[in-house]
Amino acid sequence: MPSEPAPIDVGLLSPVTAGHDDAVSDAAVLDALVAVEIALARSYERIGLAPADEVAAVEDGLARFRRSRSDEGASRDPAADLQGSRYGAAAPTRPAGVDPGAPTRPAGIDPGAPTRPAGIDPGAPTRPAGFDPAVLAREAVAGGNPVIPLVGALKAAVPEDGRRWVHRGATSQDVLDSALMVVAARAAGLVLDDLRAVEGALARLAAAHRDTVGAARTLTQHAVPMTMGLRIANRLRGLRRAAARLEDARFALPAQLAGAGGTLASFVELAGPEGAAELPAAFAAELGLAVPDAPWHTTRWPVTELGDALTGVLDALGAIGTDVATLSRTEIGELAEGAGGGSSAMPQKRNPAGSVLLRSAALRAPGLASTLHLAAALAGDERPDGAWHAEWPTLRELLRLALGAAANGRRLAEGLRVDDAAVARNLDATHGAILAERLSLVLGADTAREVLDDLTRRSRGAGGASRDGAGAPTRPTERDLAAVLEARGLDPALADPAGYTGLAGALVDDAVGTAASGILEPEPLEEP
Repeated sequence: MPSEPAPIDVGLLSPVTAGHDDAVSDAAVLDALVAVEIALARSYERIGLAPADEVAAVEDGLARFRRSRSDEGASRDPAADLQGSRYGAAAPTRPAGVDPGAPTRPAGIDPGAPTRPAGIDPGAPTRPAGFDPAVLAREAVAGGNPVIPLVGALKAAVPEDGRRWVHRGATSQDVLDSALMVVAARAAGLVLDDLRAVEGALARLAAAHRDTVGAARTLTQHAVPMTMGLRIANRLRGLRRAAARLEDARFALPAQLAGAGGTLASFVELAGPEGAAELPAAFAAELGLAVPDAPWHTTRWPVTELGDALTGVLDALGAIGTDVATLSRTEIGELAEGAGGGSSAMPQKRNPAGSVLLRSAALRAPGLASTLHLAAALAGDERPDGAWHAEWPTLRELLRLALGAAANGRRLAEGLRVDDAAVARNLDATHGAILAERLSLVLGADTAREVLDDLTRRSRGAGGASRDGAGAPTRPTERDLAAVLEARGLDPALADPAGYTGLAGALVDDAVGTAASGILEPEPLEEP
């Protein structure tokens, strides 16, 4: 085997994705490409066109090119993983007579099998010389895509009696689009695993701090009282919605099988109109993908909708990172990550490294989503020149960012802590003025202003600012405001910030109650 060149990107400049991108590596894509070719041969057998022994020859010849797996003997349909899930998405529909759960093949050639288990080096899959991803990449330059050289290598690996079923009737786009959907389905499943754990951690934290009263901030300034539980619950709701959209997009990912010009003419020639009409459903079932309602060579909603859903997930995680980074500032200190990052020059620092990583991923996502819309949504002809090619690395990078951000978001959420003392200290920073809206509503604007003026005068006393026992200036407190109200014959309870949090408690209960069905305790992660 040729010596493996050093990969250009192992995450050195993308720490948010480092260690979390095996599912979208070049090796994973190549693995999916081979799986798609196997699935096509099996699909011909499903519709009764290909003899079983010839398809078995294809499987035997190509199985050795697939990545090693520790779960041989298992069969897995990527789309089936989320059936009956809490998000309520429906399983992809398949026509009667096509059994999506029928394995019928050894696990070593299961196109829906999970990614390689720990301990297997993703950079060194066992393939003979000429099947190295780096070699294939160089050979792909001449034709503009990796399927062209791949098909030649695959046919050479299959005995002559089965060779005719390799890539039969298909075009490069059928294989590459389907492979990317398989990769995306697997990656999205891993992202959703982590998002469930993030939601569970946020739900528990919101419930624990349901009634912890702090300051709501608008345009950077203290506004009115709110609870820390509601602040967390708001982010929980946003994340849940983003996760549901990703799950919907994952369920909708279709196989692609349309032939050179998107007419299925090659399949009609091989199998007749009826067989050609059945073939995409059989192919989709083999891959665990949704059945396409029609060819989508240049109708690229699967790519743009998935990209939008991934961007939404990164938005939601980035918003959590923004809150944590802001509220963990030294002068605020209301939130803290469980494990802060260090500094190369300032040993006293405990940087919110997890939040920084989430924000870095979220800031990169919109540009990638824009590229997908520019390329995929505006694809011309029946296969565009360059726009299709621009999708591949762009979609892969979005998946990569989502994988890394979700994993880092899980670590952050499960270690996140609220400092109740800091929350209370900051709530008191405006010396009762945070209740100005309440006083204005109850007493009227003029009376409220007089009360606040009285509060200021009370704190200053007759000869300037009053002092405590140590000689430090004192500030008006909730107790002082209550005293001013009582002196005016007004209800001193108006000075309690906890009495002016509106429906915060109910909103937290609703968010946590919705989350409680299945996610308050994080689901154990399957060993990939």
